[in-house]
Amino acid sequence: MKMLRITLEGKTYEVGVELLDEPAAPAAVPRPAAAAMHTAAPLMSPPQAATVVAGSGMVVSCPMAGKVFKCLVKPGDLVTHNQVLLVLDAMKMETPVVAPVDGCVRAVLVKEGDSVDEGDSLLQIEPQA
Repeated sequence: MKMLRITLEGKTYEVGVELLDEPAAPAAVPRPAAAAMHTAAPLMSPPQAATVVAGSGMVVSCPMAGKVFKCLVKPGDLVTHNQVLLVLDAMKMETPVVAPVDGCVRAVLVKEGDSVDEGDSLLQIEPQA
């Protein structure tokens, strides 16, 4: 693990970086930087809820409030687990919404430009057997 000092917009942060080609070192005790310490979250999509509804397959729910920026699938499309289905614009960031299972898109319940709230139904997917 290497410790790096990064300055961003006038604030200094110390971060630990693990090099993947080196064996993992035991966790180091964090050292505060001159400014406030910042812990970065891992780069991953927010958790997404999917509910099975009788007769309509699996409903993919919105993970956070925002706007539908881009819809990448249409009814009848075959999708694979973790394939990006649509992209939300939330808090000035693009957040992908991925398929929870392999299957066929039964319905797209939103369109580009729609405002959505956390928990809103976005798509219906018929899981593959």
